[in-house]
Amino acid sequence: MVLQIQPPTQPEVIYPDSDGQPVANNTIQFGWIVEIKQNIEWLFADNPNVFVAGDLFWYPVEGRNKIVNAPDVMVVLGRPKGDRFCYQQWKEEGIAPQVVFEILSPSNRQTEMDKKLLFYDRYGVEEYYIYDLDQNTLFGWLRDEDGLDVIPQMEDWVSPRLKIRFVSSSEGLQLYRPDGERFLTYTEISRNAEQERQRAELAEQARRDAVPRLLQMNLSIEQIAQALALSVEEVRNLAQE
Repeated sequence: MVLQIQPPTQPEVIYPDSDGQPVANNTIQFGWIVEIKQNIEWLFADNPNVFVAGDLFWYPVEGRNKIVNAPDVMVVLGRPKGDRFCYQQWKEEGIAPQVVFEILSPSNRQTEMDKKLLFYDRYGVEEYYIYDLDQNTLFGWLRDEDGLDVIPQMEDWVSPRLKIRFVSSSEGLQLYRPDGERFLTYTEISRNAEQERQRAELAEQARRDAVPRLLQMNLSIEQIAQALALSVEEVRNLAQE
């Protein structure tokens, strides 16, 4: 009788998606994280293969769950949008986040930031930006053939990957889209969206109100549809209301 010895099974590697720590230490830091993340998502809204995340665990090496970092904001070009519990790079065609942002708070220590720089350098980040809220200072690193190297002059710097521009002022850092529009806060985005919704409702109501007047002018339904940029069926429906 031949005994078959089964090889020992390897324990499943668990990749946690949280360390129990808050995303930010204060509302100002959190506001910056949200503003950068949402504006970059807005910038690439029409591109299905740009993934943007905030405070998401990134595991670059399969089977090594101790090798992990959670950038305040990370941008991955070439990976589809969608929800993830964490970013497991080996499941993402091996693509590392190309652009990473960190927003400093008083609790961040220099040793912690030095470790982050080494991590991002080792695992393939191409652009790394740190904004110090207290000092209103921006630092940046760009990958060259030897790894991440400091960007000596950040004023009016344009990100090679994102094409966004960094402008410093006494009031704080300003970021600009490639079209020259300033990054907006969440409140500004919400306000603009509400204003646009109201404008659309007013325009729609104006078209509805115009139909009876144009019918009294003995215009055909086809002429009214063309004048109001409506379909013939829409004009007929409005005429019956």
